[in-house]
Amino acid sequence: MDHTAWDRTEPDHAEPDHAELARLLPGPSVPPMPLDRQLLFEEHLLNEIRTPAPAHEPTARPVRRALLIAVPVTAVALAAVFTVGVLTSGGTDGRTGADAVAAPVVAVEEGSAIQLVATVQRIADAASAQQVPEPKPGQYIYINSKVSFLSSSHNFDTNESRTWVQPLHQREIWKSPDASRGWLDEPGYQPKGGIGLGSDNPHSKPRNGKDIEGEAAPLSYVWLKAQPADPQALLKTIYASANGPRDRDQQAFERVKEIINEQLVPAPTAAALYRAAAKIPGVVVVQNSQDAVGRTGLALARLDDRTGERTELVFDRTTFAYLGSRAVQVREYDGVKSGTVVERTAVLERGVVDAQKMRPGSGGTA
Repeated sequence: MDHTAWDRTEPDHAEPDHAELARLLPGPSVPPMPLDRQLLFEEHLLNEIRTPAPAHEPTARPVRRALLIAVPVTAVALAAVFTVGVLTSGGTDGRTGADAVAAPVVAVEEGSAIQLVATVQRIADAASAQQVPEPKPGQYIYINSKVSFLSSSHNFDTNESRTWVQPLHQREIWKSPDASRGWLDEPGYQPKGGIGLGSDNPHSKPRNGKDIEGEAAPLSYVWLKAQPADPQALLKTIYASANGPRDRDQQAFERVKEIINEQLVPAPTAAALYRAAAKIPGVVVVQNSQDAVGRTGLALARLDDRTGERTELVFDRTTFAYLGSRAVQVREYDGVKSGTVVERTAVLERGVVDAQKMRPGSGGTA
């Protein structure tokens, strides 16, 4: 038998198949995702799963701390990118901070429960005295706000994080009284011209070609009007509407903020709602707070013990009317320094109009 020797220095041997070698070798490892980010993803996905498709609409408020992650392109990494895409879809237009502005930083003032009862009484009395228009079938509740939220990115290759805040921008929303229909316009953060809500959303999934009929959506005007004006009973209902792995007390407080930020609340229900908020453990009064457009006032506030973020509901210190909300990082967490204002909202106008995209008093459309 002849044996042919292979000269390792032979210049004309075939080039190695890099694609084949890459297939045989194990892919690059992906560092495990930190626990805090896993919890954030899990909470969002649980909320997505629990939200009925017909009632689905873009998140009532933009997703804070939207994560844009750069990872090695492996099968595991692609799965992670897909998850992040779901998380950021409702709260960002896909920008990566090119239009970012510096986050405001404020001195962290300690809250106190000493004035809580008296303060809430004044806020509830002011709410009871309000003349709230009642929307009729076919009409829409209109809310005009200015908002800004925090976003962040993390590069797993370099383990570097970056945070920024959105520029203060306008957000207009129209909702039917039962929240089955509506429109959201948030230039730069939603599709150009706005997007439909509820059954007006192109992603709504009707059953048998028809919209699914049922009870009014939770937190809608019709739902709120049907609630008892008893603070304890209302608080029980609010707790029942909260879900997810977070602290239930914090979720309940966030529910109250969600309602008063982008809803029209019947006067008796509004008064009961503020009294109910005061019954949530950990709620305090902060004497000096500020909404997104710089209006100052006092606040009902609660600290999220896990993240160190304090949510503040800001009220005019003279009229006790609701102005907007603020979230302040009380202690450093996830690279965000203490005193950083991670959320700002200001409610500029509420009203009832006859059609989507119509503004109160103008007769015109957006």
